[in-house]
Amino acid sequence: MALSQEHIIYEVERGRARITLNRPEKRNALSIALQRELNEALWEADNDKEVHCVILKGAGKSFSAGYDLTPGLNTTPTGERAGATYREGGIYANPTVDDDIWRLEQGQRMRMALFDMHKPSIAQVHGHCLAGGTDLALLCDMVIAADDATIGFPPTRDLGSPPNHMWLYNCGPQWAKRLLLTGDTVTGEEAALIGLVLKSVPADLLEAEVEGLADRLAKIDPDLLAANKRIVNLGVELMGGRTLQRITAENDARGHLAPGTLAFRKNANEKGLKAALKERDGQFGDGRARVRGPETRDEDGNLV
Repeated sequence: MALSQEHIIYEVERGRARITLNRPEKRNALSIALQRELNEALWEADNDKEVHCVILKGAGKSFSAGYDLTPGLNTTPTGERAGATYREGGIYANPTVDDDIWRLEQGQRMRMALFDMHKPSIAQVHGHCLAGGTDLALLCDMVIAADDATIGFPPTRDLGSPPNHMWLYNCGPQWAKRLLLTGDTVTGEEAALIGLVLKSVPADLLEAEVEGLADRLAKIDPDLLAANKRIVNLGVELMGGRTLQRITAENDARGHLAPGTLAFRKNANEKGLKAALKERDGQFGDGRARVRGPETRDEDGNLV
C-alpha cells in the first residue's frame, strides 16, 4: 500500500513501525491533513504482520506543539461537489454547535486509531508536547518522555477543553484537575512522578530507551501483544474511557462558547494569534506546575 507521506515519515524495521510527525518548521502542529496521514499509517502498521509495535515521535525540536490554528487550513472539505457548503471549525470560524462538534469528532476519530488498533504503540516525547500533542501521546499505550520535555494543555486557559481525555486514566483526578484547570505544564520527569507518562530518561538516552522497549516487544507474538493490550483497553472502556472520549468533543464545543473563549478569539482576530497567545500566557509567568515542593514564585510568576 502506498502511503501519503507529505506530513509524516513512515518506516518499518526490525518488527516496529516508526511514524514521525514531519512538520518541524511548525513544531509538528497537527493539521487535519497530517492527522489523516497518521490515521492511514497507523492502520497500515496494524495490518502488517511483520510489525509488532508502533513508535510515534516528532521531527525537529518537539514532539508536537498542538493543533495547527492557521486560518482556513483545516476547513478543506473531504469531498468536492459544485455548490456545496461544508462545515467549518477553528478559532477563526463561527460554526454552529453541531458543526463544531462534528469537526472535533472528525479529528478524534482519526486519533482514536491509537487506542483501537491491535498493535501496541509507544510515544517518544521530546521538547514540547502541548495541547493536541498530548491528545496524541496519551492515546498511545506507553509514553516515554525526555526528562526536560514540556507537557501540558495551555489552551484550557481560554480556548476550551481537550477534545480527547486520557488525563484522568493516567494521572488521576487531582493532577488532571491541577493541570487542566490552569493550563500549567510539567516536565517529562515530573510527568513520570505523577503517572502521566510511563517514565522519563535524559534526552540523549530517549531514543535508545524507546528502541530498547520495541526490541523486547519484537520478541513477542503480535497476536499475544494484541490480546494483552486489548484486555487492558477493554478495562479502560469498562471504566467509561471510550464514552468519555465521545463526551469530550461535545464538552470542548461547550467550552468554545465560554465568554473567555469568545474574548480570546476576538483578540486573535484583531491582534493575530501570536500576540493573543503572548498576552494570555504572559499572565502565568513560566506556566509551570511543581510536582514536589512548594510553588514559590517571583514577581513575574516564575517558579523559584
